[in-house]
Amino acid sequence: MTRPTPYPVRLADEIARQIGQLTDRLSHLPPAEATQVIARAIGTEDGVLGRLTHLMATSSTIAKTQAENGALPPEVPLALARAANDLHDVHLDLDEHTQALADFSAAPAGPAVKPAAPGPLVVRRHR
Repeated sequence: MTRPTPYPVRLADEIARQIGQLTDRLSHLPPAEATQVIARAIGTEDGVLGRLTHLMATSSTIAKTQAENGALPPEVPLALARAANDLHDVHLDLDEHTQALADFSAAPAGPAVKPAAPGPLVVRRHR
């Protein structure tokens, strides 16, 4: 007899499925609504990115205990900690833009709003 899937595993699967649905719908939303979704996803510690960062940090702590007991290789908690740190860095990089996203999504629709002047896109690479 197979063991039933624990609720937290089903919850993780459901969250992944819902993030996939959100991603699929995002490109079909009107610009202001899409921007509002993006701002919510990356903004504050309660957004998707903040919660995912916290999940990776918690996972690293749990994996560290398992590695100390010999159940996991030591590389596992190190990789999870690196992921948490990288996500935190990304969150900090994006944090400076959340207000611009919120302002855009809150702006009234219609021709009364003058669009921002287009500017060149700059790619920054961290090494």
